[in-house]
Amino acid sequence: MKAVVCSNAELRVVDRPEIIPSEGQCVLKVSRCGICGSDLHIRDHCDHLGKLYAQLGYTGFPRADEELVFGHEFCGEVLDYGPGSKKSIRPGTRVSVVPVIRRGAEIDGIGLSRGAPGAFAERVLVDELMMMPIPNGLPDDLAALTEPIAVAWHAVRRGEVTKRDVAVVIGCGPVGLAVICVLKALNVQTIIASDYSAGRRELARRCGANVIIDPAKESPYHDWKDHEFIGTIPELLDVSVGTRQTFGKLPLPWHYAWRFAEKAGLAPKRPVIFECVGAPGVLGSILDGAPFFSRVVVAGVCMQTDKIEPAMASNKEIELRFVFAYSPLEFRDALHMIAEGRIDCSPIVTGRVGLAGVDNAFAALRDPEKHAKILIDPSSMATTPVS
Repeated sequence: MKAVVCSNAELRVVDRPEIIPSEGQCVLKVSRCGICGSDLHIRDHCDHLGKLYAQLGYTGFPRADEELVFGHEFCGEVLDYGPGSKKSIRPGTRVSVVPVIRRGAEIDGIGLSRGAPGAFAERVLVDELMMMPIPNGLPDDLAALTEPIAVAWHAVRRGEVTKRDVAVVIGCGPVGLAVICVLKALNVQTIIASDYSAGRRELARRCGANVIIDPAKESPYHDWKDHEFIGTIPELLDVSVGTRQTFGKLPLPWHYAWRFAEKAGLAPKRPVIFECVGAPGVLGSILDGAPFFSRVVVAGVCMQTDKIEPAMASNKEIELRFVFAYSPLEFRDALHMIAEGRIDCSPIVTGRVGLAGVDNAFAALRDPEKHAKILIDPSSMATTPVS
């Protein structure tokens, strides 16, 4: 079968042996596979990531000089099972798949390990327990977005965003756009999207952001006073002293009133900020600009060493929450929310390409004005991304 392999940062189409499934495994015919930002990063930072994962106890990550088949955002058609499998989903069924597979005592990330080749290929081996039938006739293009939408769904859940919150999305690449789609589905009233690219700002608008910011011209936090956020130490002191004065005028001890207010959930307003860039310096700039008490959800994965000013975050009492991936339940939630029309993620897809065009697609994705998410269709002969 045909597949795209990466070795020493070079992508090429090769012939690979046919897949033979074992018990509990299934072979899929790949219908679509998204190119993830992490694929681009791994191509350039493979050895660095390998060392990081080794520290976390995972040794299956490949070296840069080994052949790796990318592809963890995919959907496909059930072809065949290994002997002794449960076979609970009929052959011919279209499925979306949580991209992990158990092989004996080992569990590998599909498309992210030497032992589990991904879906930049005509066929891919998956774990039958991780397959989920695609409901409501959802088109392949959208079913392939289940994985990135699951990432966003997990990030928004970790952010504990309510409809009344102000959500600020920094970076409108595929991760940021997916976060905006989820926020829109939850009817969050104020979604601020910030990106230097005019093309991606337009995609953010189409995905549901209602305030669009060009950070080259203005800060995404410039209107913090309009939202009653606290932006300076003098303002914070004024609120603290002012609250004490106000409660002191009540016909009960001021500390009783203050404690009751805290139990009632009354607290200074704050935004929920999603860092969706994953580049050095971005998190530091957020800490510098964000209002006091901001909750920052770090969804962008920075592949390099970065530095921040902890005292800035401490003085502002900024809450940092780092997120990664999702659970199988969140993956199912994402699939069904897309299929039921609750999440409209169609603007994210900006191009499609065949296996022979993957290298060109990687190059095209480095231009944020042209593309956000390019999907691979193994049956296509396209060598350059087409809409």
